[in-house]
Amino acid sequence: MNTTAMSPLTVTPLGFVPDLKNSTLDPLNETACENWKEIHHLVFHVANICFAVGLVIPTTLNLHMIILRGLLTIGCALFIIWATLYRCALDIMIWNSVFLVVNLLHFIYLVYKRRPIKIEKELSSLYKRMFEPLHVPPELFQRLTGQFCNIQTLKTGQAYAAEDKTSVDDRLSILLKGKMKVSYRGHFLHNIYPCAFIDSPEFRSTQMNRGEKFQVTIIADDNCKFLCWSRERLTFFLESEPFLYEIFKYLIGKDITNKLYSLNDPTLNDKASKKIDRQPSLCSQLSVMQMRNSMASTSDSEDGLQMFLRGTSSASSLLTGPAERLP
Repeated sequence: MNTTAMSPLTVTPLGFVPDLKNSTLDPLNETACENWKEIHHLVFHVANICFAVGLVIPTTLNLHMIILRGLLTIGCALFIIWATLYRCALDIMIWNSVFLVVNLLHFIYLVYKRRPIKIEKELSSLYKRMFEPLHVPPELFQRLTGQFCNIQTLKTGQAYAAEDKTSVDDRLSILLKGKMKVSYRGHFLHNIYPCAFIDSPEFRSTQMNRGEKFQVTIIADDNCKFLCWSRERLTFFLESEPFLYEIFKYLIGKDITNKLYSLNDPTLNDKASKKIDRQPSLCSQLSVMQMRNSMASTSDSEDGLQMFLRGTSSASSLLTGPAERLP
């Protein structure tokens, strides 16, 4: 029978007490600081100050991200100088070089985004008067006016739209320069002045019903220049920009209201019409309802404008009979 050799076991007697005084123990922390080294060079501390200042900048500050990235870039550059000239530490220099490149790229990108947006001279007055007060950013306005619209001109006497002939589905326009007059069957209704929509009632009333024609004639009273959008492409763009969509709803509703007020006195200019604080007369209300495509049919207009137009529509139905008996 083969036996396997067993390793001997060390047995400690019960009364044995180890000699701790003569035993040698390994240090628990070989990196424990017994003697502090001298303070680093001033460049090291300036770099850390840049980091600290950048991190405590409040986020409410308009340029806080640009300032933060700029200070981080300066701090990394100072760390590279310190590691190269005073510490001779290759690893510190390499890591801070990476951080420097990352922060510098971010800084350049942020500065590029903050560059002043150059708006065309012909559109600057339109932006300042209609869109800037509503906090529309210049870059968003540039996208709105730079992709699917163009500036067109009309000479005196040329028609923008002809009654019962021109389709309302093709475009939406804002007058930039000159003056236009709106008439129905030869009867003058009101004027259109710069920075006002030309066909806002038609745009609003035919959002759900396509294929309709202008019920009025719009003719250039002066040499006119206007900004013209493709209606289909504008609608698609506004669906992707909810903020701008709400802005357009407000501007078009306001423009329709101004046109209603201008029917009280067709000779009013665009500045005087803003100061009117009375509602249009009943005759004027009936005229605008009948002549400009029944704006009350719109479902997404402003609440106040809806109530006003509904009241106008009911008044129109009451007075239709007597009006028909007039010679």
